[in-house]
Amino acid sequence: MINKKQSLILLSTAAIAAVLFNSCGSVKSNVNAVKPFNKEKYLGDWYEIARLDFKWEKNMSQVTAKYTSNEDGSIRVENKGFNYVKDEWKTSVGKAKFNGAMDQGALKVSFFGPFYSGYNVVKIDKDYKYALVFGENLKYLWILSREKTIPTKVKEEYLAYAEASGYQTSNLVWTKQTK
Repeated sequence: MINKKQSLILLSTAAIAAVLFNSCGSVKSNVNAVKPFNKEKYLGDWYEIARLDFKWEKNMSQVTAKYTSNEDGSIRVENKGFNYVKDEWKTSVGKAKFNGAMDQGALKVSFFGPFYSGYNVVKIDKDYKYALVFGENLKYLWILSREKTIPTKVKEEYLAYAEASGYQTSNLVWTKQTK
């Protein structure tokens, strides 16, 4: 039978292992993040064009992301969207850190303390107007734009790349952005 001290040690070890596992946050795929990547050019406002839907963004339209520099070199992430079912705005603020070299678009993002998830910018145009982002598994994908729309040519290129990388693009939610 396990005594209280052994239980406490076992629980502490499990908690530390969970934090270490989640803080790694690398994207588990064969797809490389953009390199070279320019953090300063990536900062600013982005409109979500499409996403693979998940709990936080369910029933959301007008989704945007704003990236700004924190004093410690990390990136402040502010996601905002309108829940059209509840008729209310929702905002979530988190932090992103580079997951390795700062000239590669491999990041880890946290909205919940020490728990991070992978966030890889896998495609971006030379002017940093359009981006394709993969999450840490095939359940997370975003197409972003500096404008509320994206050119058909870029959309088709990003969809083809996502499909070739194993994503089910038929499941994408095309975000409604108010004109």
